[in-house]
Amino acid sequence: MTEWNKLIPKPKSTFLRVRCQKCGNEQLLFGSPVNKVTCNVCGEILAEPSGGKAKLKGEKLSELE
Repeated sequence: MTEWNKLIPKPKSTFLRVRCQKCGNEQLLFGSPVNKVTCNVCGEILAEPSGGKAKLKGEKLSELE
């Protein structure tokens, strides 16, 4: 590990690609949301804040770094 990698920490947060259970719409959302995240198409709740990581209501497809 180089000197810079030790000094500069990596973020622990990620972005998630989630599919809505109701309409099948795929949407990107932050892994640690502060507010409820709703589907842009049907308004269904996709994720709720839980004081850290999100509680997902939809299907998690992938995790982006």
